[in-house]
Amino acid sequence: MALADLIYPSLVYVHLLLFVFWLGADVGVFALGQHFRKRNVYTLDQRLALLKMLVLIDMVPRSAWALMVPSSLSVLDAGGWWDVPNWLVGLACVIGAGWLYLVWDSHLHDQTSRAARNRRIEGVLRWVVGFFYLGLGWRSLLEGIPLASGWLAWKAFLFGCIFIAAIMIDRTFKPVGPQLAALLRDGSSDATETPLRATMDATRFWVWITYILLFVTAYLGTVKPSP
Repeated sequence: MALADLIYPSLVYVHLLLFVFWLGADVGVFALGQHFRKRNVYTLDQRLALLKMLVLIDMVPRSAWALMVPSSLSVLDAGGWWDVPNWLVGLACVIGAGWLYLVWDSHLHDQTSRAARNRRIEGVLRWVVGFFYLGLGWRSLLEGIPLASGWLAWKAFLFGCIFIAAIMIDRTFKPVGPQLAALLRDGSSDATETPLRATMDATRFWVWITYILLFVTAYLGTVKPSP
């Protein structure tokens, strides 16, 4: 097999690995979050240790999400599904690398103005890229271009929906910061635990939506059902 023949299957392999890392690690995050909620089972110190592990493991799906952008367009181009302009592939690589930097720089400088600035930039970036995939999928479903296959058009559209759902996870989870600070300051009680639990419960809705969308897009990409 010629080296050129290995490019497409290798890109598909990387794409699948990113999906595995994204979903697999996110299940770990979900499980740790479930245990953190058990105030009658674990001490506060144990729950905080679980939370630290959750934050660290969460870096895996966040990193995979960023890398999915150049990965998806590269697979489309190499597989002949869409003759993606070279400038767009290059831009996707720059966005993926920049996004990955923002994710890790924010993590390493958490609770600083630098991290806050990074997350604002990342927030804008995620909305822009999410709407790109929504538009790509929607146009392809209506006009058959640039993605001619119906399953692929739906996959692009649903990938954009994943962006929206994942953004909503972060937005819904945002009150956890001050709520956790109140828990550390005032100790565990109904007054500090109930609002925190409510926020985590609200976030779970968007987590399940994200999981469902990930499963559906993975099915479409693997089975490639005909219209």
